[in-house]
Amino acid sequence: MSQISPMELEKLTEYLTAQVTGFQGPMQLEKFTGGQSNPTYKVSAKSGCYVLRSQPGGKLLKSAHAVDREYRVLNALKNSRVPVPEVFHLCEDKTIIGAMFYLMEFCDGQVYWDAALKEIHSNDVRTEMYDAMNRVLVDLHQLDIHACGLSDYAKPGNYFQRQFTRWSSQYRASQLQKNIAMDELNLWLEDNLPADDGRICLVHGDFRLDNMMFHRQKGDIIAVLDWELSTLGHPFADLAYQCMQLRMPQGMGTIDGLQGINRASLGIPSEQAYIESYCRRMNLGKIDNWSFYLAFSFFRLAAIAQGIAKRASQGNASNKDAAKAGAFVEPLALMALDIINKENIGVTSY
Repeated sequence: MSQISPMELEKLTEYLTAQVTGFQGPMQLEKFTGGQSNPTYKVSAKSGCYVLRSQPGGKLLKSAHAVDREYRVLNALKNSRVPVPEVFHLCEDKTIIGAMFYLMEFCDGQVYWDAALKEIHSNDVRTEMYDAMNRVLVDLHQLDIHACGLSDYAKPGNYFQRQFTRWSSQYRASQLQKNIAMDELNLWLEDNLPADDGRICLVHGDFRLDNMMFHRQKGDIIAVLDWELSTLGHPFADLAYQCMQLRMPQGMGTIDGLQGINRASLGIPSEQAYIESYCRRMNLGKIDNWSFYLAFSFFRLAAIAQGIAKRASQGNASNKDAAKAGAFVEPLALMALDIINKENIGVTSY
């Protein structure tokens, strides 16, 4: 479901008026251009502005596009230290607009797509923004999952084994052609899975700059967005995933990384300094097997890109540029293999 017809819009207006306290039509929808997975719309109604997020149309991969899980985790975090939009209603009835969806608060902030934050003209503000991301990540990982009702959100333990199994399976289900680099990376990860160390927390699953909404005048984060991949897992998965983005080059899809950029000249911390801040806040001594966590993050992102390309080939992708995603699969796998070749598993640590 990428477009909502006038008839569906009328039905949706009637439905939301009946289900959401204070909602009043008429309403208009404007599709956000960013993102690849779940179609997301700004809702402008007589009663105010909202955001509607739905599943895409067509046949979906198992466990993918779980907007009901997004709704649950956002609702659970509403009184926590992790900033999230308020959610108002989950609709599981696919007859309304042809897909499951939920309605949430519209947060008036700024989203950035370039890790160098070129739009920001102050090194101090850039430093504040990276520190805010670090602090919010720690707040997320220190969340009491039992107190907020998420202890059954997923199976605890063996996170990387479960994730590897899931993404290997999804990659194979969406593969359009043979990819030697991905095959090699898949085998290496399978052979080098670290032993479960017992760490369990709520993980975002896609913790990166463009999923943060910042205050328009300050370096504060007002909302963490896109919780589709959230689960109970290992905290180092989120940390490595964000650091992976910072290692990436400019111009790779919608993600612009920091490869080849002098971070200090921009007030942006080095990877080591960022990890040290995280460890200090989490009261950790060091992180072993860092190269595995990074390589796994690249593999997972490559598998996600392959899924986007598969949906594009079937004509049901959310974003018009989705077909280009397939071109990033091999480069992502090669970056991971480069990390593996340069850094020995079990030796690299922070």
